[in-house]
Amino acid sequence: MIAIDILYLVDRLEALLSKGWRVPMTSKTMISEDEFLDIVDQMRIAIPEEIKAAKKLQQERERMLAQAQEEANRLLAMAKEDASHLVDENAIVRSAQERAIQIESKARSEALTSQEEADAYAAQVLAQLEARLAQVGQQLQGLQDQVSNGLELLTQRHSEPEEEPAPVQEDLS
Repeated sequence: MIAIDILYLVDRLEALLSKGWRVPMTSKTMISEDEFLDIVDQMRIAIPEEIKAAKKLQQERERMLAQAQEEANRLLAMAKEDASHLVDENAIVRSAQERAIQIESKARSEALTSQEEADAYAAQVLAQLEARLAQVGQQLQGLQDQVSNGLELLTQRHSEPEEEPAPVQEDLS
């Protein structure tokens, strides 16, 4: 299935509204209900696609965190292995211990940095998605209000009694 961009669908709603028929002496516009509902149905399909993209991003973030943790564990294991292979002489042992501490510190620092970058990226993308969804929601609400107002106006117009035209007087001079 081809993913449809939410903003494209919003543009179609705006186009539908702009080509609608103006109700004289009001700010109301009549639009094709079928076209409107068709676009809303497409939005219902497209919005879950946006959510799937956000979930995919979240999974990618978790994968990156797991990979960073795995790398940190690998570096820690290497540091411990390096330390165990060194000779027990005082100077060499101290040097190995210092190296192990440096490697462990570096591994933790790199893991933390990777985690922070992944979190920041995920937060940025999720915030953008949230803003887009809020914008679409506001636009949909505005369009729904306009449709409701148009329907209400039509209902009122049909329920009001029609005025009888005033009789025409002919000039017989």
